Amino acid sequence: MPAVIDASKCNGCELCDLYCPVDVIHMENDIAVMRYPEECWHCGACRQECAQGAVSMQFSMAMLSI
Repeated sequence: MPAVIDASKCNGCELCDLYCPVDVIHMENDIAVMRYPEECWHCGACRQECAQGAVSMQFSMAMLSI
């Protein structure tokens, strides 16, 4: 599963978009959105850069090897 962006917390700073290494996050109406979620590398750069806590990562059981 790709990163999840909580639009209610997003302040439009664009840092997640800037730091995403595969350019899957884009700004629409000053809110970050996952435009290409199937291409997400799950690296967490977007989550780490988000000072608002608007980005979270969800991992499937298969990805966690559980």
